[in-house]
Amino acid sequence: MNIQRKYSLPNCTLLLEGLSDASKASHFQEMRPELSILVNVECYLAGFKQPLAGGREFFESLVRAVSGYAQQFLSNVPNPLAQDQESHIVQLHQIDRNRHMLIINSDVTQPSESSYSDAKTPIEIELNTVQLFDLVEAVDQFFADSQTLPELTLALQSVPKRYSSTNDGLAKQAVPATVGLSSLAAAAFAFSLIPTPQPRVPQPEAEKQTSSATANSAAPNVPTPVATEAAAIVPTPAITATPTLDTSLAPTPTLTPIPTPTDIESLLRTVPEITDPSQLRALNRQVYNQINPAWTGRSAINEDVVYRVGVAADGAIIGYKAVNKTANDLVSQTPLPNLLYNPATRGSATNEPIAQFRVVFRRKGALEVSPWLGYSKTPQVVGEKINDANQIKELNTKLYDTIRKNWSGTPTFNSDLKYRVAVNKDGVIADYEPLNKGAFDFYRETPLPKMFNDIYGSNVAAPDTKQPLAHYQVVFKPSGTLEIQPWQGYR
Repeated sequence: MNIQRKYSLPNCTLLLEGLSDASKASHFQEMRPELSILVNVECYLAGFKQPLAGGREFFESLVRAVSGYAQQFLSNVPNPLAQDQESHIVQLHQIDRNRHMLIINSDVTQPSESSYSDAKTPIEIELNTVQLFDLVEAVDQFFADSQTLPELTLALQSVPKRYSSTNDGLAKQAVPATVGLSSLAAAAFAFSLIPTPQPRVPQPEAEKQTSSATANSAAPNVPTPVATEAAAIVPTPAITATPTLDTSLAPTPTLTPIPTPTDIESLLRTVPEITDPSQLRALNRQVYNQINPAWTGRSAINEDVVYRVGVAADGAIIGYKAVNKTANDLVSQTPLPNLLYNPATRGSATNEPIAQFRVVFRRKGALEVSPWLGYSKTPQVVGEKINDANQIKELNTKLYDTIRKNWSGTPTFNSDLKYRVAVNKDGVIADYEPLNKGAFDFYRETPLPKMFNDIYGSNVAAPDTKQPLAHYQVVFKPSGTLEIQPWQGYR
């Protein structure tokens, strides 16, 4: 079975493709199978149309070079993992404070429009510090994923004292490089954009040593940690950062978060999953209502594409995952990237339960949304209901008269169109949803969208469950006959 893993950042995306090891039969029953055999890897960098692509040897060299160089760049302590790269496929060198040279000595794909014909000519790509940090974060996401190449680990080792003894001031600025290296990169970037804070120094002696180290050091002006002598040993966890203001690291002064897909599978390991059928049914409608009107370029999809979509309890789309490579390639032709929640306006979605849906964009322009694992039992209508028998009968007659008055013309469909329609105590339509395929395909031939739009100004408004509603099954027949009867749950 072909497996994909995608680690996405605004300026960098790592895409791994591979297979599961057939000898590890226990993984076949897991929702997320283990990728244990790497077949191909692609590294997409912002500003370059073509990705860097290669096999396992290229990928292992890439993650080693990025991890070693990031450790050295953040700590100012020379790292042998970053220094001894002459024979490596991937190398990283610093050009200046905000520029870094990525060199690939291999026949991997060159990220340019021209073809790459000379495999012996190194590929050189200039990265700024923001792009570097995103590359580090993508590598960090890979190492944190226990279901992808679990045998490939970052072999951390202490930096020998000979690399730090020549400059005692630099030794006191060492920063540990672990799998959590991306958090330090993010902190360095964020600190460069805000006024210098005044940290609380625990001991006067530590403050004195830091001041001396800053004054005597000829190193670039990077965030300066307060550390002890033992900081020359890489795996030291105790760090108190003393950042300095440096706008050279910031290409833009804004800090508005860019919506990026959440890793659904990783999130499900830490938060509960929404499985209640009634809640799933209500969310199913909200997801459809968000995607269907936003899907404008339907002719661009020339084959069916399927996505696994994660949705919060309020209906916000917090992540999606392409089910196959074709879906991954065509994701920009769908509205999913533009519908992701924005953390700047909604807040974090990492601590709330999520629901999973299967979203299919059909090549003929039809949209299908359904729970990823289906319904465990028949869902019921959510919200407070009108239960008085006389009122239900009266509202049934009022709804029939309203729809009959607005339904005209000769039907072109040849099968029944079934809908659930809800009205409030005044007989005003409050919600409706299609119940079969014909109802989805021919909804424009019914008066329901216009009736709903005339009241709410939108045909996709979420249902209001705060007021009691009476629910009915409405059937539009090809003969022009209209049937309405009280609704009892979903059928």
